[in-house]
Amino acid sequence: MRSFASSSPAHQQEPDVVDCVVVGAGVVGLACARAAAQAGLEVVLLEQEASYGTATSSRHSEVIHAGIYYPAGSLKARFCVQGKQLLYEYCKDKGIAHSNIGKLIVAANERQLPQLKQLKAFAAANGVTDLQLLSGSEAAAAEPELAAAAALLSPSTGILDSHGYMAALLADAEAAGAVFATHSRVLGVRQMPGMHVSAGSSASSSLTSHEDVYIAQQGARRAASSSSSSSSSSSSSSSAWRTPRQKLLVDVQDSSSGSITQLATRWLVNAAGLQAQALPVAGMPRSAVPKQYLAKGSYFTCAQRAPFSRLIYPLPEDGGLGVHLTLDLAGQAKFGPDVQWVDRIDYSVDPRRAAAFYPAIRSYWPGLPDHSLQPGYCGVRPKITGPGQPAADFVLAGEAQHGVQGLVCLYGIESPGLTSSLALAEAVLGMLQ
Repeated sequence: MRSFASSSPAHQQEPDVVDCVVVGAGVVGLACARAAAQAGLEVVLLEQEASYGTATSSRHSEVIHAGIYYPAGSLKARFCVQGKQLLYEYCKDKGIAHSNIGKLIVAANERQLPQLKQLKAFAAANGVTDLQLLSGSEAAAAEPELAAAAALLSPSTGILDSHGYMAALLADAEAAGAVFATHSRVLGVRQMPGMHVSAGSSASSSLTSHEDVYIAQQGARRAASSSSSSSSSSSSSSSAWRTPRQKLLVDVQDSSSGSITQLATRWLVNAAGLQAQALPVAGMPRSAVPKQYLAKGSYFTCAQRAPFSRLIYPLPEDGGLGVHLTLDLAGQAKFGPDVQWVDRIDYSVDPRRAAAFYPAIRSYWPGLPDHSLQPGYCGVRPKITGPGQPAADFVLAGEAQHGVQGLVCLYGIESPGLTSSLALAEAVLGMLQ
């Protein structure tokens, strides 16, 4: 781990040249850096903060999702289901703490039964066929303190040590030759002299169109078909890859000293999460960058041990999955997140929001004691649709969408981004090949 920027462009004779720059060391950026390095590319991973995973990747429920909630054929559905399997295998292989704990999705009353059955059908369409529909009495037998008219049991849902997971990804990337640079803020990305936006590109088209989904899915298919060999190809020359005609020039500032250096790269992966839309790329039209909406989610912890052995979820709500009960690997319960649409990133937890948590939690745990909730932490989701709008799919945008050769941008990587991270990395790798 080091600061990359060390000089001023005025004193730098030639920029350092690498194969691939990944911007953002959250869980998805780490996974992309690992995949590219293990495929034989010379990789630099840039992070503007002092360490990896300090934003969205460390402010969530640490849940391995099954792939239940997402429309069939969507990237969220595909990458969640694929990523779940990859993640369980990776955790087992690397000795990362995790537990296939399972979860119950609860219908609080008879009126919610159709929605519960619809979720089961959604899951089946996504290839998640292990859900079990439980009656109220069956759910109570599984979790005696649970109040439910019915519930869906998801046996493949789990939890993990997300920090241990990110540390393992970074270790893998560095072992394959990647350089991780902290305090490194990207001031700008531009085409090197002679580089141009590709003629005939569809940069003004919608980034959530079926064409975009198809392109990203094609990359995922190529990556999946070669995944068994890509992990062992770290010694292969990157000259065998599809090479952009020109390079991208990246201005990087050391946020500690203010010094600036330049990198020339064949490929750049924008995995900056909450900052993805703000990455300044010269020649990239504004229409190619989806509008960002920020949904803050607060968590509260419980002063006493919750009497549950599985995760408990209500039915999903606008903007999220509802105030659910999750357990960490030590068995400590936390509740959340709620949904609060905001205009800026703020990680403070307002204790007054607990007032709305009590009735939400008591809809499935009537025995929650008064005054037992304590402010925990919060996260901010990088959404690309706003209040009252249908949830958007992941966006993986390449040259066909924004017109800049060698650039891959990831937008709207919210839940299930953690679960999907290894599959997303394979898809990004497929877009470079």
